[in-house]
Amino acid sequence: MKKREIFISILIMLFLWYLMAHFLKRPILPYPHQVFLVFARELFHELGKHLVASSLRVFLSIGIGIVTASPLGIILGQSQRLDKIFLPFIYLLYPIPKVVFVPLAILFFGLGEFPKILIIYVIIFFQIVVLVRDQSKTLRPELILSVRSLGAGRRALFRFVYLPSTLPAIFTAIRQSTGTAIAVLYLTELFGTKYGLGYYIFLTGSTLLDYPSMYAGILAMSLLGLGIYLGIEFLQKRFCPHLFIEIPH
Repeated sequence: MKKREIFISILIMLFLWYLMAHFLKRPILPYPHQVFLVFARELFHELGKHLVASSLRVFLSIGIGIVTASPLGIILGQSQRLDKIFLPFIYLLYPIPKVVFVPLAILFFGLGEFPKILIIYVIIFFQIVVLVRDQSKTLRPELILSVRSLGAGRRALFRFVYLPSTLPAIFTAIRQSTGTAIAVLYLTELFGTKYGLGYYIFLTGSTLLDYPSMYAGILAMSLLGLGIYLGIEFLQKRFCPHLFIEIPH
């Protein structure tokens, strides 16, 4: 997407926001400039602490998800026997909305950091496994045999064949699951925590009735999701440039 298109979209959204705030004239919908002032003031104070806490949870979940789900997806894609064993379980669990696991995670693991990270990890894990498994199945056997004939072992195969071919699937999985992960993050941070954007939004909006601060928290959570999305897109362009080659008309 071009920068000009993004800029125009932002202007349209701000215009509609101003319009709605002007006609509604209620504290529950402050003007954008009021929210931006609070956001700028609190970003390096209270809001910043909550943003850091939420970011660490998301980034840790994504990192663990990549490390654990990518190899499993490759193995399932290359092994018909293991694929037949595990695929039914994955297909049964994958469509279930992961938000239903939030109360279960809290019941089993309490109100600490682990259940929050676990829920986001589960979302990313299944997304990566399914897409990497499908991508791994498209690898031609003769390509793998030719690399093995040159003396490549398992590590070399993973580095030079499996990983480059499945990187697009990994990036796509993270981008597709970002929105759901951020939404579930909000829910998990409503329980048993003092830091996190979910807690900050609920506290300022429902308890303190500080609506500009509440919208500043929503803005921070939106920017977190957008930052992850754009960051993944940047990495995909960096490591998979062939996917972004424009064909001249």
